[in-house]
Amino acid sequence: MKRLFSTLLSMLAIISVMAACSNESQSQESADGKITNGKTLVAYYSFTNNCKTIATEMGKQVSCDIVEIQPAEEGLDYAANNYAIGSSLISAIRNNPSSESSYPAIKEVNVDVAQYDNIIIVTPLWWSQMAAPMQTFLFHNGAKMAGKNVGLVASSASSGISSLVADFKRLIPDGKYMNESLWIKSSQVSNASSMISSWLTKIGFANLSISTAVKAIKADVSQAKPSKRQAKNGQVIINEKYDISGKQI
Repeated sequence: MKRLFSTLLSMLAIISVMAACSNESQSQESADGKITNGKTLVAYYSFTNNCKTIATEMGKQVSCDIVEIQPAEEGLDYAANNYAIGSSLISAIRNNPSSESSYPAIKEVNVDVAQYDNIIIVTPLWWSQMAAPMQTFLFHNGAKMAGKNVGLVASSASSGISSLVADFKRLIPDGKYMNESLWIKSSQVSNASSMISSWLTKIGFANLSISTAVKAIKADVSQAKPSKRQAKNGQVIINEKYDISGKQI
C-alpha cells in the first residue's frame, strides 16, 4: 500500500513538472509576438479598395473577425487636389499627436478589442504616415491592445513604410509586435494571396490551420447562445458584418 501511494505521488510530481514546462513554453511563444491559438481580429481602412481586398484575402486564410474603419463624413475625395484633404489630416496629427482633436472622426466601430488575442491592422500609407482614419481607431483603442499579439499589413504605391510602422508602435505602445510587418505595394495586390500566406508562415501562423481554428470556434458555439454565425456543410463561417459574439457591426 505504501509503495502504491509513493508511486502515485511520483506520477503527480512528474505531471506537475510537465505542466509547468508547457506553460513556460506557451508564455515564451506569446512573448515573442507569435500568433496564438486564440481569437483574431482584422481591422482595415481602405480608400482605393486595395486594403479591403487584402483584408478579405486574409479572412480566407485565417479564422478571424473583420471590421472596417470608415470616416464619419462620407463622400470625401481624398485624391482631389493632389490628396489635399489627406495631407491636411496627417499634418494635424503630426503637429499634436497626443490631442484627440487632431484625429478625424470615424464611424462607431462596434468591437471589443479586449476579447481578442491577436489583432492585425491593414492600412494604407498617406504622405509617409498611417492613414488618418486608422490612426483615429488606434488612438482610441491602442491602449486596450496592451499585451495582445499585434501585426501590421501596409499598402502603398511605392513609398517605404518605416514611418507608418512608427505610427503603429506609437499608437499601440504596449502591444506584442509580430516579428515582421507585411508591405504589399499597390501593384502587388493581385498577388496578395501568396504574400499573405508567406507572411503568416514567417510570423508563426502556419501551424494554426483554418480547419483547426474552425473546430475551436464550433466548440465555443456549442456552449454559447445562438448567434448570427452562418453554417455551411458543417463548417462555421463568420460573417464579416458581425463580431465574434454575433452582434451586428
